[in-house]
Amino acid sequence: MGTPARSGKPCRSTKVAFLLETLVFLLFCRHVFTHCKISRCNSEYLAATQDVHGPSTNTAYCTALRSYSRCTRRTARTCRGNLAYHTAVYGIEDLMIQNNCSREGPTSPPWPPAPEPNKQSFESLDICDYEKSYAHKHGRPPAYRHCATFGDPHVRTFSDEFHTCRVEGSWPLLDNHYLFVQATSHPIAEGSNATAVGKLTIIFKDVKECIDQKVYQAEIDDLPAAFADGSTNGGERPGGNSLAVRERSPGRHVEIRATYIGTTIAVRQAGQQLSFSIRAAEEVAFSFTEEQDLQLCVGGCPPSQRISRSACCHSGTDPVVEEARHLCRGKLPAQDAYYQSCVFDVVTSGDANFSLAARDAFEDARTFQADFGKLRVFRTDAASSPRGSLLLLLLPVAISGLQWAFFMSLFTNC
Repeated sequence: MGTPARSGKPCRSTKVAFLLETLVFLLFCRHVFTHCKISRCNSEYLAATQDVHGPSTNTAYCTALRSYSRCTRRTARTCRGNLAYHTAVYGIEDLMIQNNCSREGPTSPPWPPAPEPNKQSFESLDICDYEKSYAHKHGRPPAYRHCATFGDPHVRTFSDEFHTCRVEGSWPLLDNHYLFVQATSHPIAEGSNATAVGKLTIIFKDVKECIDQKVYQAEIDDLPAAFADGSTNGGERPGGNSLAVRERSPGRHVEIRATYIGTTIAVRQAGQQLSFSIRAAEEVAFSFTEEQDLQLCVGGCPPSQRISRSACCHSGTDPVVEEARHLCRGKLPAQDAYYQSCVFDVVTSGDANFSLAARDAFEDARTFQADFGKLRVFRTDAASSPRGSLLLLLLPVAISGLQWAFFMSLFTNC
């Protein structure tokens, strides 16, 4: 007596229910099969059967199906819950029955594994190219900040504040995790409050994956096209070329590119003063601790060290002032902070070369300032105002007094 035939309906409904449950499971646990290799198994099977024809067709199909089945078993653990995987498993069973294939028998040799990408070289290249690395992580290009010091010196901060400083001696322009920049100033003339930068020291701090620590030093009439150790790049590390010095104009203009931190620096000489301009990735510009709070590029000149640019140059009848204005109008396109700085420097120093410093600083800003709307600064800085400083000091006291009055009123009204 034969075995009673089983109805296909319960089996079909069971499969449908299973597939629906699997689909719901996938919606909540998609990450479970992120490493499932079922697509590779499918590709191997299709490649093995696409040219099968002739008398050995059945044998070839069975060989390919056994290989297909072996491939699905190998990836079973990482494909749990994968709808494509379970569909393939059921399909293999049906095809093996249709073609009378035995489970035991020859299989196709497995495909050689795809070569792994050279992760080390890619990561080395990526990590030493700040723009590429940032775009890869955030899906957008990085933001940049610009700072410069030139002339008297005048400082344009990362926040686009414009100060004229009386800073004799050595002062840090930058002091963060990646860079240290120090400017050393000297008086322009005996008895003058105005000063100019005569020496610049720039330290590119060691970054293990990319560069050795490098020091660049420039002084009046000595703008080297190399670091202090004689090299022109970041050293022998894989990313050494992500730091490079290039001479743009002999004795007048040197450019340093640090692509590993998204930074470009220009060092110039005009007359008997040096200027410094930087375009730095915002993330790099503000990568410092509370202890590294004295940075002219970040906070500008200390209030006690600021000079009013307009104090020397109000007179409309002084021929010296008028000559300085005429000279600076010929160098600069607008009467903005660069123009004001130019007039101030030419009047206080008597040296027309200072107009070149203002022009060069403006050209650097044109190159480095990504936001054209912030290129020109029209605000006029003033010397430190005791009244303003006192107001800032008294503001917390006033706020505390108001808080105390409010606190006491709560009890008075009870």
